[in-house]
Amino acid sequence: MPTPTTRSPRTPREDPRPAQSRALLIDAATRLLAEGGVDAVTIDAVTRTAGVARATLYRHFGTGTELVAAAFEKLLPPVPPAPARGTLRRRLLTLLVNQAQLIDHAPLQLTVLSWVGMSTLPAQPDDLPGIDQPDTARPWMRTLRRRIVELYRRPFDTILTGDDARKVLGADIDTTAALAQLVGPVVFNRLVTGLPNDETFCARVVDDFLAANTRRT
Repeated sequence: MPTPTTRSPRTPREDPRPAQSRALLIDAATRLLAEGGVDAVTIDAVTRTAGVARATLYRHFGTGTELVAAAFEKLLPPVPPAPARGTLRRRLLTLLVNQAQLIDHAPLQLTVLSWVGMSTLPAQPDDLPGIDQPDTARPWMRTLRRRIVELYRRPFDTILTGDDARKVLGADIDTTAALAQLVGPVVFNRLVTGLPNDETFCARVVDDFLAANTRRT
């Protein structure tokens, strides 16, 4: 008798529609954000532009804040990596000048840093019911935060945890405090004074940081 053929069970095909509707919503929010800023990314504007129902938006994002976070992540440009050569001062100065230029010349960079800093506040009236939600209920916001850390902090960590920095600053340097001392003045200068973060300003920031943190022998 012939041996019966055993058929492999069929793997259910994933429904592509949720991914398609999510992509349409992010594309619409990204376009609105680039053209009109955060205020332009309203629930009605996004659903109208994307051609997607309001209920579908909330299934994907939960709140308008989550949708803005997804759009911001898509728009963030790359940040120059940490310089591989030079003295500790030169490497820190080059990196700080590069990041300062992004903040000065790309309004989006400044907007996203300010917006994330205020992320406990609702971006839209529709977000009011979600203010008390735990951070675990806001995956797009967490993803945006991680992306910002990857873009802005990692290059400084690369320098500050290297052998040259350890020799000058000591092995127990607090990289979080160091980042605040280096990048904080640049963001503050742009937000509060409106003055350009040129190389002279960045050099003063770096020199002040090194003077305060260089290990005494």
